[in-house]
Amino acid sequence: MRKALVAALMLSSGVAIADEGQWQPYQMPSIADKLSERGIQIPAKQLSDLTQYPMNAVVGLGYCTASFVSPQGLVVTNHHCAYRAIQYNSNQQHNYIADGFLAKTQADEPSAGPNERLYITEAVTDVSDKVKSGLSDDPLERYDTIQANRKALIKECESDDNYRCSVRSFHNGLEYYLIKQLMIRDVRLVYAPAKSVGAFGGDIDNYEYPRHSGDFTFLRAYVGKDGKPAAYSPDNVPFKPKSYLKINADGVKAGDGVFVAGYPGSTSRYRLTSELKFASDWLYPTLAERYQLRIDTIEAMGDSDAAIKIKYAGTLASMANRMKKYNGLLDGFKATDIAGIKQAREDEFKKWLAADSQYQSYQSKVDQLEALLIEQRNAQQKGYYFNNAQSSDLLGAAKQLYRLAKEKTKPDTEREEGYQQRDMNMFKARLKRIDSSFAVSVDKTLWQQDLQAYLAQDNRVAVLDDILSSQDQQVSLSDKLEGFYSLTSLTDQAKRLAWMDADVEAFETSADPFIRLAVALYDTNMTDEKANKILAGKLSQSRPDYMQAIIAYNKANGWPVYPDANGTLRITYGMVDGYQSKDALYKQPFTRLEGIVAKDTGVEPFNSPQKLLDAINAKRYGSHKVDTVYPDPASWLCRLFSCLDKPEQFGSVPVNFLSSVDTTGGNSGSPVFNGNGDLVGLNFDSTYEAITKDWFFNPTITRAVHVDFRYILWMMDEVDHADNLIQELDLVRN
Repeated sequence: MRKALVAALMLSSGVAIADEGQWQPYQMPSIADKLSERGIQIPAKQLSDLTQYPMNAVVGLGYCTASFVSPQGLVVTNHHCAYRAIQYNSNQQHNYIADGFLAKTQADEPSAGPNERLYITEAVTDVSDKVKSGLSDDPLERYDTIQANRKALIKECESDDNYRCSVRSFHNGLEYYLIKQLMIRDVRLVYAPAKSVGAFGGDIDNYEYPRHSGDFTFLRAYVGKDGKPAAYSPDNVPFKPKSYLKINADGVKAGDGVFVAGYPGSTSRYRLTSELKFASDWLYPTLAERYQLRIDTIEAMGDSDAAIKIKYAGTLASMANRMKKYNGLLDGFKATDIAGIKQAREDEFKKWLAADSQYQSYQSKVDQLEALLIEQRNAQQKGYYFNNAQSSDLLGAAKQLYRLAKEKTKPDTEREEGYQQRDMNMFKARLKRIDSSFAVSVDKTLWQQDLQAYLAQDNRVAVLDDILSSQDQQVSLSDKLEGFYSLTSLTDQAKRLAWMDADVEAFETSADPFIRLAVALYDTNMTDEKANKILAGKLSQSRPDYMQAIIAYNKANGWPVYPDANGTLRITYGMVDGYQSKDALYKQPFTRLEGIVAKDTGVEPFNSPQKLLDAINAKRYGSHKVDTVYPDPASWLCRLFSCLDKPEQFGSVPVNFLSSVDTTGGNSGSPVFNGNGDLVGLNFDSTYEAITKDWFFNPTITRAVHVDFRYILWMMDEVDHADNLIQELDLVRN
């Protein structure tokens, strides 16, 4: 009875207020009433200020989100976000992926790797007028002018080398914002649970619920003794953040308002129906097929070689996650007619255009956009196999190095992004990083698969065909590729790095087979790049016009107006809430420790560490046990929905929980806050039914999955005994 009542209560409440929106911080005052309705008490104006708590404690990793949780630069994020840092420090003697890692002192904290960075957003400035100044109607000139204006703004912003700046497009080029971020270059690994905790359930449980994943890891930011960012050095000291998050040890209950701050990667909610159909009919199935082949190949090779398994652990985890997302999108498109929903909305939008004299002229612009999208799709399909045919990591390095030599002949301001002086540290770090996730046998096998797929289709490129062909018909493709790897020097890190200083002539006279291939493919790749730039220039005219009309239409209907995710800092709000799943079962908002024991089989990916199972079986809950996760009978929810007087007993430690916040990839590791701005969890996933929210937000089934911080504290306290870290945290209670 109780479960049925709570299910009905939560489902009803989920429909009452749609929590859609990945809002820019400056927009928070405009939705203050919505925040208040969700019980979020921290002032909206405070959330809009990047210099105040809690926003100045939220940081980006470049691909995930993290947050400061101590005055000593301690950072918490997801285990899967720190996977490469764990892998970087793992080997066959010390397999921290399998066994976990805990530094008992700061002196024991190793580098997370040369590529790892923490980005602290300090300022976001509207520069739309400056970026769009002096634009030509010629598409290539238009594209080049936008890029030149962006680079000029970035150069001015980066007068201090400790900052990394970018100019991001919002609303598909309608607006541009300059993002200024302090860049921490010395990041170290502090504490990571074993993979059997951090990725409990593996790909089987990925995007599923109920979940029991301890998807968390602690890192630490270090700087020079002068307090300024510096490259890794044993003499560096912990960074002192302007603020760090308070952690609420009492957590949240069902119905509580929560919000999430982070760096969501990409959504497509303002894309046209034709773009969704292309993704559903060709793009996602094609990408999924290739990913599955690569996953199967790496897994098979890793099963027979432990070194390969460690080297490709991060790559494999990333591929598996992407693969399941593609399948989830395809299943979601079938289960819910999202294309039909979008088409109906698009038809209504066109009727509105025709009826509004101010926007009638935009219909022709929508037609122009559709024509450009057909051109874009044709180019993508035509170049797909040729681009994949260049997938070797060593060929990728050779191409980048040759391009660098070409770009260095130009003034720095005229170089392509990625090849300017500001990019050289990261460029070098990427070249170094190849060694930690590369094996010749794997690279060759994956490349050969892509080349075979290229040779089996019709969109061929003469220059590549000439290189792949052989006068001796007895020489197989495998033998030819074997020659590439046996004769190259790019597998040697020192020699690979030395090419950064080589001039164009050195490349064009080189006998290295990968260098020769990079040189041979250069003109074709540049021709394709120019065509893409021309198309981008055309779209930079059509997309903003379309978005201007869409925004006016949404405002006229009272619908939320926020930009698609683009990797910049956003805030989303919602409530702790279960949902009615597709199998007619209500998914409760919290899971318990006992669920880990119930799922455990002793076989990966359901193979929990024995010390964790022992603690659960002994009911060693410590101070982290929770009696109930349901609302107090006196709460507003119960007054509204007539809850029972005796809430069901929980009697355990919460592991994961659901909420209705609006998240996507890049939000992994994002802090989940209660209404007062205390940290209560980490975002790490979405439910399978919610994957399609990248295209369409359905409030009744869209749920994000979070690690409950009470479980993190329990792991630190009762299982891994990370007492030194617990002492650093600022724990508060309700």
